[in-house]
Amino acid sequence: MAYLEFNKAKLVNLEYSLDREMLATTRTGGYTSSTIVCCNTRKYHGLLVVPVEKLNNENHVLLSSLDETIVQHGQSFNLGIHRFPGVYEPRGHKYIVDFAYEPVATITYQVGGVALRKEILLIHNEDGILLRYTLLNAHSPTTLRLKPFLSYRNIHALSKANMVADTRYRPIPNGIKSKLYNEFPSLHMQLNRANDFVACPDWYYNVEYREEQRRGYDYLEDLFTPGYFELPIKKGDSIIFSASVAEQKPAQLKRKFEQQITTRPSRDSYENCLKVSASQFIVQRNGGTDVVAGYPWFGRWGRDTFISLPGLTLAANYNPQACKEALDTLSGELSGGLFPNIGTGLAAAYNSVDAPLWYFWTIQQYAAETGLRSQVWNDYGEKMKSILQTYRSGKLTNIRMHDNGLIWAEEAGKALTWMDAIVQGVPVTPRSGYQVEINALWYNAICYTLELAKEQPGEEVFVAAWEHLPALIEKNYLPTFWSAVRRHLADYVGEEGQNIFTRPNQVFACSLPYSPISDETKRDVLRAIENELLTPKGLRTLAPKNPLYKSRYEGNQPTRDNAYHQGTVWPWLLGAYIEANLRLYGKSFLPTAKELVAGFEEDMTLYGLCSIAEIYDGDPPHTPNGCISQAWSVAEILRSMKLIEKYETL
Repeated sequence: MAYLEFNKAKLVNLEYSLDREMLATTRTGGYTSSTIVCCNTRKYHGLLVVPVEKLNNENHVLLSSLDETIVQHGQSFNLGIHRFPGVYEPRGHKYIVDFAYEPVATITYQVGGVALRKEILLIHNEDGILLRYTLLNAHSPTTLRLKPFLSYRNIHALSKANMVADTRYRPIPNGIKSKLYNEFPSLHMQLNRANDFVACPDWYYNVEYREEQRRGYDYLEDLFTPGYFELPIKKGDSIIFSASVAEQKPAQLKRKFEQQITTRPSRDSYENCLKVSASQFIVQRNGGTDVVAGYPWFGRWGRDTFISLPGLTLAANYNPQACKEALDTLSGELSGGLFPNIGTGLAAAYNSVDAPLWYFWTIQQYAAETGLRSQVWNDYGEKMKSILQTYRSGKLTNIRMHDNGLIWAEEAGKALTWMDAIVQGVPVTPRSGYQVEINALWYNAICYTLELAKEQPGEEVFVAAWEHLPALIEKNYLPTFWSAVRRHLADYVGEEGQNIFTRPNQVFACSLPYSPISDETKRDVLRAIENELLTPKGLRTLAPKNPLYKSRYEGNQPTRDNAYHQGTVWPWLLGAYIEANLRLYGKSFLPTAKELVAGFEEDMTLYGLCSIAEIYDGDPPHTPNGCISQAWSVAEILRSMKLIEKYETL
């Protein structure tokens, strides 16, 4: 049995199978995603989802799904499945006898004496997908019918039947091409063998997406089908279906499939699953390299990129070049001392106080792994100094260093840290003032920049101007943040004084390479985190004893956003927690570290297969939620694995 495989007894149970989602990416920004029975439950699901250049390069669902029908003796057996109000129709999942994820999503259907295998292969570095259908067994003449369902809309929207859509098709070799709207590319649908295309244009109304309904969004969509392809298939035959924004050569589809599938890495272990997942977040398009923060609905986030890069590129599939390319891409967008938190170009939002400080940490990790300290300084030294000077000088009116050496950050109506949920225009956790992790990152950034600068000729003036600051920060950090009542660090200190809610942000004061607090203080902080925030799936964002604590992440968007950082568990925080404890306690913490990391192996067959979710509920059983595959969740577990290996060899 393959590492990721599900049998018929589980697959036919929709409550089981619809909660398990698969994902593959093009490495250029596109993806395919659905449940393991190919019933779309989200507006973000689709067989072919690609960035559209004329529409701000945002992801759009072109091909929503493809229904397969087996025809024998005049009887048709539809293998597809859709949810309509009150009913699933057709119910093709009942014919599924096996699902495996090695090396690609592979589904086997059994209809009487007919056995059909479907393999779903998203093409790397192209906007296209291939499906291979192999008839494993049949005792009578068999016909395969394929019916495509088109969406042609942004992943955040839904398609509705209308009179504007161009429902015509154009014949191309062994297939057709369609383009419902002018701004979009044509979708070329072709087979490797001659076939009959039967035109029967029609709209399918009110396809339901139950996950959108659960999340409080519009959940009904109308899908358009131009008709269906039909051709005979014999036992042992393989038929390739291609959907692409570029026309394909039918005679080459079989070879293309075979060449592509040989490049797919194995998912035969927990660690290999995470490595495959890690590679899916790295996107190269339009000459740049970016990190997708999470699938299926996030794009690139500056903060998430810097936090994720070491785990995705250095700890997983050792690829320092990808790490550097992503650093270079965002380095080119540094503006006024800040990096874009979301968006690009004119649509970029420069509203993150921590993204520039995580930049230093990423460079720190890159230099430690590659040993390229002089190159790092040549490539990034001026930008590092520029960021530090901007924060120190107060050029950013909402972010500035005070005379005590600490950074004060505030902006009315904005949430500048990673706890950035906003409901009805009001930040849920504004945290205005001195934030505990921002100032730990600030201290680390100054210390590391000085470390590099002292090795370089001609940096004496910079060193002289900055070398007194670490001592000043150390002098004021603990008196500012320490809470004698709670025996841990305050989360932030604002005009009203200390906010002593027990939150996980203080963990970074313990985990960063340079820390402004003593080992004794770190023990108290980590003890408080262990007692009140630690779960098997990460750290809670707020202690359960707090009256603002939310135990479940559920309901409509305002309700969910109110819980996002008020108790919800985040796996990515485990990386800092494990690193802090290993730094402090060494090998004696290894058993606990291994247990925490191993706890995610069960997630390889839950929620987003082969990956780790964005968040989990604060209370047991810690149900996964949010994005099915989150970059920094995967990255920090992989980085923790590497830290464990390092300490085992000490």
